[in-house]
Amino acid sequence: MSGKFKLKGALRAYMLWPVIMTVLLLCLNLSIYVIDAKAGFVMTGFVAVYFVISMTVFFSKRHKIAAELARYAMEYGQVQKRLLKELYVPYAILDVDGRMQWGNDEFMDIIHEKSAASHSITNVIPDITVDRLPKKEKDEVLHISLHGRNYKVLLRKVIAPDFEEESSWNMHDMESAWDNKNALIAMYLFDETEIKLLQKETKEQRLVTGLLYIDNYEEALESIDEVRRSLLTALVDRKINKYMQGVDAIIKKLEKDKYIFVFQQKYLPMLQSSKFSLLEEVRGVNIGNEMSVTISIGLGVNADTFISSYEFARAAIDLALGRGGDQAVVKDREKISYYGGKSASVEKSTRVKARVKAHAFREFIEAKDKIVIMGHKVGDIDSFGSAIGVYRIAKSFNKKAYIVINEVTSSLRPMMNKFVGNADYEEDIFLKNDQAKEIVDGNTLLVIVDVNRPSYLECADLLDYTKTIVVFDHHRQTNEPIESAVLSYVEPYASSTSEMIAEIMQYIGNNMRMKPLEADALYAGLMIDTNNFLTKTGVRTFEAAAYLRKCGADITRIRKSFRSEMVDYKIKADAISSTEVFMKHYAIAVCASAEGVESPMILGAQVANELLNINEMKATFVLTDYNGKIYISARSIDEVNVQIIMEKLGGGGHLSVAGSQLENTTIPEAISKVKEILANMIEEGEI
Repeated sequence: MSGKFKLKGALRAYMLWPVIMTVLLLCLNLSIYVIDAKAGFVMTGFVAVYFVISMTVFFSKRHKIAAELARYAMEYGQVQKRLLKELYVPYAILDVDGRMQWGNDEFMDIIHEKSAASHSITNVIPDITVDRLPKKEKDEVLHISLHGRNYKVLLRKVIAPDFEEESSWNMHDMESAWDNKNALIAMYLFDETEIKLLQKETKEQRLVTGLLYIDNYEEALESIDEVRRSLLTALVDRKINKYMQGVDAIIKKLEKDKYIFVFQQKYLPMLQSSKFSLLEEVRGVNIGNEMSVTISIGLGVNADTFISSYEFARAAIDLALGRGGDQAVVKDREKISYYGGKSASVEKSTRVKARVKAHAFREFIEAKDKIVIMGHKVGDIDSFGSAIGVYRIAKSFNKKAYIVINEVTSSLRPMMNKFVGNADYEEDIFLKNDQAKEIVDGNTLLVIVDVNRPSYLECADLLDYTKTIVVFDHHRQTNEPIESAVLSYVEPYASSTSEMIAEIMQYIGNNMRMKPLEADALYAGLMIDTNNFLTKTGVRTFEAAAYLRKCGADITRIRKSFRSEMVDYKIKADAISSTEVFMKHYAIAVCASAEGVESPMILGAQVANELLNINEMKATFVLTDYNGKIYISARSIDEVNVQIIMEKLGGGGHLSVAGSQLENTTIPEAISKVKEILANMIEEGEI
């Protein structure tokens, strides 16, 4: 050992200090010789004695010092090994194939089975598979559950140059060493069970803010005699308070039909799993009232502050009311979930809201120079008729008005042709997208009709061209609203947007005078959307129809405009004859495209309406392949909410009239999706 032992580094420099001191003393000795020769000779003697003594001590003690260092190193290594073995953090060493080579005591106490781990760590920790092991220098972090505990696993690949001969080790070898079988993987386990429990507890204790509105308070009270009204109110209050007690909620009545409540988030999954059974409980209250009481609930979840949670709840309740009420909406930041919404929306007998909206709309019209009106893509007669109604309102205030419409379908062309080239109307009344972009500016009022989703607009880019946007629509709102609107009038109970515009025209003032042709367009929109007054009709629907008749609408003229071509009739007949009945109550048909048919999806909607006339059909679904998309028209009478079904396919609509558009999908795939959704909803009790 003495022949091979070599001191290195700082220890070698420390042991050479006697030699270094001798050199320094010799330099001092030379300086003394210059000053005094006798003193120099004396100093030389002392230096010689010092050198002899230091060299003697150095060489005589060298082997003992080396032995002590070796013994210290061994003892130090043993201490390190013991500390690592008894380390509180579970630690193990794996080879690159995931076989455990060594593990400390804490790690062995966790896995229990050393032999199984030596074959593969996956045998004892299934979440750690070979493909999850680190391949390069980047650490791999996993979160696993093992024996009822939660662990954070850190996997680090270790490359040891000492495994190779030093003479052959270089940077090129370092780059390729990550794939070397001699590399090892260090695995650390950090117990995060308590952290997870605390995180869960913190999340569960967060407060959820909720708003609860009674949708039809006044209407329900009017449906029973005055003596029993207080009883109905008390029963509804009792149902609501009892339900809130079940989730340990604090509830406060803000108004006669509005409540605010807060509860811990740990109760939210229970409410969601029961699909907010309070909706059904309140609807079931009956003491002779002809109209069932319905409620809407809006919840704000996972907000950063209480104010944000309240704002989420406000947005959720507005969405619930905008979708017709009788449902719960949960807003979890950007995620929105819907529950309920099975009953038909209740028509408001009062026109106060229509009058207020009409006056607000008038103020915006008077403040702008130009009015641009826009509906949805592939416009229908309701979109067109309501646009014509807004056009007439704008003209009554002597404002320049335009209607944006790109694709004119075969069902719309007969009505539109009556306006094109008509001397009573400007030549530029109808615009394409590019023309509209040149006209719309900051001094333009953009009016959107029959749609409230930006992605469905004729030209969504126009939303960025002006800040003054007004929305009129009768479709249920989704989580894709037109947020920049200064005035939004969305009423799901309305039969059509044409009905809403007809009401607005009666309150807008300014000696409104409508031409018979314009009344025809509005009446046609109302008639088509109600399927000849068979669906979604209320008192206000017929009042609007009566108003339009007074303005000169001619039913015979309208009927002639919408007669079908023979080829269209044959396509509808083929679709009906090939209808498949799914689960005894759901008709699914395919409306095939054919040469000479411009808008087969409109034929699909007509087929869906026809199929409802078959006995025991609860809902109908007609699929049409057109321009690379699958259009689905869904219809029902009152037993199934087809709007919820279509929302699951990315669409929307009303309880009895809805639709969806699917891209990159074939007809068989679309049919399969519809069947799967129906089966799941029936199984879960949503239908």
